[in-house]
Amino acid sequence: MAYQAGGQRSAPRPVPESLEAQAYLQDYAGYLEAVPFPSVVLDHRCDVVLANTAFETLFQGVSPHPTALPGDNFLRFVLFHPDAATLLGDHESSWCLPMLARFAAALERHGHDHGLQAIRREIAQDPLMEAAYRQGLPHWIRAVGEGAVEHDGAIRPLLHPDPRRGVTECRIVCDTPRTLQDMGYARLTMILREPRTAPAPRRTRTARRTASHLSVVPAPRV
Repeated sequence: MAYQAGGQRSAPRPVPESLEAQAYLQDYAGYLEAVPFPSVVLDHRCDVVLANTAFETLFQGVSPHPTALPGDNFLRFVLFHPDAATLLGDHESSWCLPMLARFAAALERHGHDHGLQAIRREIAQDPLMEAAYRQGLPHWIRAVGEGAVEHDGAIRPLLHPDPRRGVTECRIVCDTPRTLQDMGYARLTMILREPRTAPAPRRTRTARRTASHLSVVPAPRV
């Protein structure tokens, strides 16, 4: 059972067998809870190992989903949850493609991992995400440069459910201590910035599903 800052998760997650490592995760969960910004610890599959209350608050309005809840697997949420584009601004280029880049790197390192292979099959079964993975991702990397795939320091749009924040941005900070690294985990924190003065239009939940092609992939000629 993996640990969250607010307590134990109800869904089973692999955790280190060492009692010392488990104790470290419990203590780190308390530390994470003291962070005022949304902060999450992910494994190489982007399964959520730890998440603080600020992270849960950011996604508290997300509708139920069998496989793509943000507190279970953040990659699946970004790629497959119909609510993702209503919270993650500039959803395609600021969130989907960087997360796909992270996934591609993990798949290269852990090619025989059954969890990663399952996600790859899900991507293949989704025409838009398969196009993003096979065509959009290489095209995007060529256009923006290799550095754009890095999460640390990136500024990404958010549509925060708290009306006091509303349309804003966050800076992604990757600050993973050595002990978590040795467990194969990475910590991402979303440093919320001041809200923008002019609100951006929200995308509907069905916007991605009804699009005929990705904006990073040229439209097919007729």
